[in-house]
Amino acid sequence: MRVIAGRFRSRKLRSVPGLQVRPTPDRLREALFNVLAPRLAGTTFLDAYAGSGAVGIEALSRNAKHAIFIERSAMALQVLRGNLESLGITGEASVVRGSAAALLHNYPCDIAFLDPPYEQVNEYAASMNALAATQVQLIIAQHSSKLVLDEQYGPFYKVRVLRQGDNSLTFYEPGEQTSTGE
Repeated sequence: MRVIAGRFRSRKLRSVPGLQVRPTPDRLREALFNVLAPRLAGTTFLDAYAGSGAVGIEALSRNAKHAIFIERSAMALQVLRGNLESLGITGEASVVRGSAAALLHNYPCDIAFLDPPYEQVNEYAASMNALAATQVQLIIAQHSSKLVLDEQYGPFYKVRVLRQGDNSLTFYEPGEQTSTGE
């Protein structure tokens, strides 16, 4: 696994061993950040269910000012902290251990990325509802392409779906429903 673009382009990242964590494929991360490019500079980016931290690290590489990583697994946190240290960016990141859905409301951010284990489908609604108490401007949920997420969670409306094989990214913004791009 590697950083795709930005100041850490081509730098290798460690992965979490085993099947407990499912990393976001490079191609999907590239597509995600191509969409986010005009909105990313100077933002606080939250990577929930962070695993190795590849998505949040990519955001920092592409000019997010700060990244918040929330992860429950001790093994994943060890890999995540090692990746941040190897890039020399521990000062640009906050690493939090615990349940993302229970903690999200405590961490203000501009953009939130949610990637719970695909079999834990209730985590999407729990996380979206937790973010409803914040001022987040964009939520992106990574999920199985077989799962269709709701059109609305609290004040957040689906505005776009990007499908890539078995994985999909669904984008939500606060306000009124627009097109979904499906």
